[in-house]
Amino acid sequence: MLQALHQQLKTKKISSQELVKNYLDKIHQRNPLLNAFLEITDKIARNQAQVVDNKIAQGKEIDMLAGLPAAIKDNIATRGIKTTAGSRILENYIPPYDATVIAKLKSSDFVLVGKTNIDEFAHGGSTENSAYGPTRNPWDITRVPGGSSGGSAAAVAAGLAVYALGTDTGGSIRQPAAFCSIVGLKPTYGRISRYGLLAMTSSTDVPGILTKTAADAAVVLQVLAGQDKKDATLSNQQAPNYSSEIKKDLKGLKAGIPKEYFSPQGMNPEVKQIVKQAIKEIEKLGVEIIEVSLPHTEYGVAVYYIITPCEISSNLARFDGIKFGCQAQNSTDLIDLYFKTRGQGFGSEAKRRIMLGTYALSSGYWDAYYLKAQKVRSLIIKDFKSSWAQADFLLTPTSPSLPFKIGEKVDNPLTLYLEDIFSVPASLAGLPAVSVPCGFSKDNLPVGLQIIGPHFKEEVILRVAHNYQQATDWHKKNPPGSDGV
Repeated sequence: MLQALHQQLKTKKISSQELVKNYLDKIHQRNPLLNAFLEITDKIARNQAQVVDNKIAQGKEIDMLAGLPAAIKDNIATRGIKTTAGSRILENYIPPYDATVIAKLKSSDFVLVGKTNIDEFAHGGSTENSAYGPTRNPWDITRVPGGSSGGSAAAVAAGLAVYALGTDTGGSIRQPAAFCSIVGLKPTYGRISRYGLLAMTSSTDVPGILTKTAADAAVVLQVLAGQDKKDATLSNQQAPNYSSEIKKDLKGLKAGIPKEYFSPQGMNPEVKQIVKQAIKEIEKLGVEIIEVSLPHTEYGVAVYYIITPCEISSNLARFDGIKFGCQAQNSTDLIDLYFKTRGQGFGSEAKRRIMLGTYALSSGYWDAYYLKAQKVRSLIIKDFKSSWAQADFLLTPTSPSLPFKIGEKVDNPLTLYLEDIFSVPASLAGLPAVSVPCGFSKDNLPVGLQIIGPHFKEEVILRVAHNYQQATDWHKKNPPGSDGV
């Protein structure tokens, strides 16, 4: 899709201004229902499109992403454009700088059509924790699109953006991609710069990509991957040519099927059946299927929901009403200002995680909780390392559930946390993973297949996803009311 639009621009079959107008019209028409966008950047998008059209008119070469409408998750800093992280505490925050991923997209002449809805500070798996209302799933508007990158996923699925950026901390790109039947790529920790992300869990946060196809994700990854002096955690490992690598066939590769990912209590039987059928399709492409074991998988969610609140309690301490965002009025002193600002500005999930993290890091409990969690995290990483001696990549469900009704799980945070059971382990290990559409339930609800690879092997998992999409048509199906263009 992305490459086809690029060719149409280059050959002047369509102008970027015409393309952008088409997308903006659809956004204004459908966003009141979906609530995928928190900010629609009409003027900026039209100006950026005109720049690209001028270059084409002058006979200049344009980059692959030039002139194509993109949506950006609202926890990624955009200079001069409001960035709220889905929170009231940052409702009027306008960053004075761009995140590195935005700077790289700007150098490619991308077009920004808007900032997308998000669970507050990326705390959630349904986009219901946004201070600005939930996003609705384009496949069924009574259901959630997943989270926390639910706005970005819904925008791509509904044809309101050619591609979108999100962030993934424990599944926040992959799960909404599965729920919205699109491709969601979480890169290796250290592959794409994190500079300019509003931090949630610094040891697992990564920016990532949501597209209709794996081939499109490869193009966007090529632009975003690479070194950045502003991010000390970034690897200096050279990125391959992803678009070339994914065209290779799959013959001779081995896929590991972790037995622990197909036996958890409460897993939807339709999801299990559909994913197993997808594995058979990949086997037909020349892949050898073997069973592997990741014995510490069952501890992944518990470990994640100790480490994550601990890092959140530290990262969100900066939002105190002094430097950033809103400030409570009628405070009697500095301490009262802190209490009122944070009490009014943070939502219930943010408060819950701050309190859990502060408790787990407190004197007398640090050893019992945070230190223990980090030790078990090491065992989870060791499990994955052992599996790479047997397999080139792993195949699992992305989520144990189908998209659920809005409000269905909002009163029980634990059930929402358990939605991350298949996505969290790869995040804790810093591994690349991609969710690819692999079918629909009897009620026409999407299911995603997760492909996990060794560190810095994005080309392998994208190659598997691309070959699978070439052999199937699940990604060609569009939600009701969407033309997919």
